[in-house]
Amino acid sequence: MTDLTKLTLTEARDGLKKKTFTAAELTDAFIAAIEAGNGALNAYVLTTPDHARAQAKAADARLAKGEVRALEGIPLGHKDLFCTNGVRTTACSKILGNFVPTYESTVGANLWHAGAVMLGKLNNDEFAMGSSNETSAFGPVVSPWRRNGSDAKLVPGGSSGGSSSAVAADLCLGATATDTGGSIRQPAALTGTVGIKPTYGRCSRWGIVAFASSLDQAGPIAKTVEDTAVMLGAMAGYDPKDSTCVDAPVPDYAAQMRQGVKGLRVGVPKEYRVEGMSKEIEALWQQGIEWLKAAGATIHEISLPHTKYALPAYYIVAPAEASSNLARYDGVRYGLRVPGKDITDMYSQTRAAGFGKEVRRRVLIGTYVLSAGYYDAYYLKAQKVRTLIKRDFDEAWNKVDVVLTPTTPSPAFAFGEKTGDPLAMYLEDIFTVTVNMAGLPGMSVPAGLSSEGTPLGLQFIGKPFDEGTLFRAGKVIEDAAGRITPPQKWWLSTSKGR
Repeated sequence: MTDLTKLTLTEARDGLKKKTFTAAELTDAFIAAIEAGNGALNAYVLTTPDHARAQAKAADARLAKGEVRALEGIPLGHKDLFCTNGVRTTACSKILGNFVPTYESTVGANLWHAGAVMLGKLNNDEFAMGSSNETSAFGPVVSPWRRNGSDAKLVPGGSSGGSSSAVAADLCLGATATDTGGSIRQPAALTGTVGIKPTYGRCSRWGIVAFASSLDQAGPIAKTVEDTAVMLGAMAGYDPKDSTCVDAPVPDYAAQMRQGVKGLRVGVPKEYRVEGMSKEIEALWQQGIEWLKAAGATIHEISLPHTKYALPAYYIVAPAEASSNLARYDGVRYGLRVPGKDITDMYSQTRAAGFGKEVRRRVLIGTYVLSAGYYDAYYLKAQKVRTLIKRDFDEAWNKVDVVLTPTTPSPAFAFGEKTGDPLAMYLEDIFTVTVNMAGLPGMSVPAGLSSEGTPLGLQFIGKPFDEGTLFRAGKVIEDAAGRITPPQKWWLSTSKGR
């Protein structure tokens, strides 16, 4: 039998159906891989082996009866932003302490209802605020990738760095993630994995710890385009508990993926050729264009004129919503409490001790832009810019069916290289934030390696609720570029377990 952890999700699903191995054997293989590798990578902040084995046993019983659901017996990692009934959920922040929810997020419930197995909770930037997974209260996540000839620890991207690292290192078959300004697509690009942020409203936000409610959206990170299509099909769906969740049927994304791209109109926005973008990113973008042409797509240059305002507008809107959402962490109802001389002092002491540096920075920015005298100058103006960004895309859809851009302006960087410079870190999101501001679906697909031997991704942006076209286009890039996996499993030899 091959190493079960090397299988893709769809290969594992086929193997379970054919009874080549059992769900229990598959789950045990991943539990062993996590025990061997997580000490070096720090992708999981909590493992749930007993819970996983119980779910696998139930899956095997159903498989024996021929009652096979979409993800029957498939072991997944679950980002620590999703509330899990009876299992600690912290958003990787000290302020939530040992909070154990008494309910399950809708996305989680959908996955378990489809037969998936939960291996544990995955590390992320604190409250999903970060682009490198260096802000977690549990410490940073390490990428399974290394630069050529270097042992320097590289970031796996953020905020879903635990998800991207675990998938790339074969510590799960797929993982849940969330994307507020690029937190699925950027980590996927930096680790050679596939990640899709669906249209705002496609997946329920109920039971996900909120960062910025008008931008947050759940989605999967997995090894292949088909794997993400299968996962998203199980995660998505209408939820009356979330007023922003759209009541629309969820298509068979895997079937749509196989339709090819003949006649598809692909837009290339001139505004994404930004100053300072590396030549290898530019070359990769051109290579993606050639692959799509060869597959029968047509290429059209388009203009998205308000793109240059997206990043500053995002870093007003997102902190403003975070400031409001994080007001609930006050030391009264749950989580951390630091005593003070009175209730106001207790609030202050608790929040100072419980929130990390980046979260405090964003809460302060958000409070400032919402304050009297500045609301009109900053927040209101940013919302107007957001409308213009959406209008740019609305006009582009008259000419094209999908948009192709780079996912990130550079390959993965090492720990500490950008941490001291918030502006440099925020620029990591330059190609991804427009998608969240306009509420559109966006997907990153591995497309090649940098000169340093690390992954690079290309991004597709689609029309609202047209994720199927992203899977079609993504499959072309995947077929041309091939699977991109770390050349060595160095983390197995250096890990001491966790």
